[in-house]
Amino acid sequence: MATFLELGISKDLVKGLKELGIHTPSEIQAATIPTLVSTETDFIGQAQTGTGKTAAFGLPLLSNIDPKMDQVQAVILAPTRELCQQIAKQLFKFTKYSDKVFVEAVFGGAQIDEQISRLRRPTQIVVATPGRLVDLIERKAVRLDLVRTVVLDEADEMLSMGFKKELNKILDMTSGERHIWLFSATMPPAVKQIINTYLSQKAVKVEFKKKSLVNESITHQYVICDAQQKLQVLLSFLQSQRDHRGLIFCNTKAAAQTLAKQLIAKNIKTGALEGDMKQKERDKVLRAFKNEALQILVATDVAARGIDVKDLAYVLHYQVPQDVEYFIHRAGRTGRAGQSGLSMCLIEDREEKTIRFLEKELKIKMQRIKN
Repeated sequence: MATFLELGISKDLVKGLKELGIHTPSEIQAATIPTLVSTETDFIGQAQTGTGKTAAFGLPLLSNIDPKMDQVQAVILAPTRELCQQIAKQLFKFTKYSDKVFVEAVFGGAQIDEQISRLRRPTQIVVATPGRLVDLIERKAVRLDLVRTVVLDEADEMLSMGFKKELNKILDMTSGERHIWLFSATMPPAVKQIINTYLSQKAVKVEFKKKSLVNESITHQYVICDAQQKLQVLLSFLQSQRDHRGLIFCNTKAAAQTLAKQLIAKNIKTGALEGDMKQKERDKVLRAFKNEALQILVATDVAARGIDVKDLAYVLHYQVPQDVEYFIHRAGRTGRAGQSGLSMCLIEDREEKTIRFLEKELKIKMQRIKN
């Protein structure tokens, strides 16, 4: 495996990486960085969450920015507030020993006037949710005419969350000399439409096949039980996990709220994340979970988008998703950064065909655990 230096990353950036404990490029970093550092091209990268995508596009982006030029030179678009903050924070850490590149994160759910004020300072990279960036453009608070690179991170998530119109507007406004680097775990028709409309036919593609879409360091298991047994089976599982932290997924807001209340009633430190929550409530729950005041998060697929909590021992599917893409995103929350993880499904008899479907689609093997 090549080193970051051999991939074309500067000694100063590599020094920052080493301080963060990042010594060896991941698969997608090794496949992506040489092209993006040395070639002006549109790019398509397909990889699941937790594979090191931020460094895969972030290091080349930092390498190509002119720190002497104060204008916005690159835009990174991401689906959620949390992901924007994570990306901006990571880029800041990468540059500890290199020329300072100024990165600003802007997103909905926060005071727009404060963000406008911060954007008056020299800013070379803007990390944004699509809706908030359009708001800022309309208020003439940010200029995109000198942008050379637009990164679409988790493009499938942004489109599934309804940001198609905003993405089109931003990409139309930055047309010309700019290049698009698109990263997505899956390639549904809406993502392919963006690719066909805005990316060059000569775009470089790095595609990890279905066998790589779910991290190989994750163990997949399932338990068959009746609906009325599920809570007890879950409690037994949590007992076996003891001090380990994890995410439990439900398919609906009502189910997530109900399950969180049931676990709290059993004196299990649990928080719920669901789509109707205000941003302040969401931030409070996530902060408590990251600070380990909570042991478990019960979430819906939509509410969990963009969250990134380190060292999750397991993901449990209290209700198994029918959608392969949801399963990929759920399972990808554990087994990150080279660590092992567990993805556990609780299903009823009639749902065993869903397990077989997931196994076939993702080329994984799920082990049945006797109840």
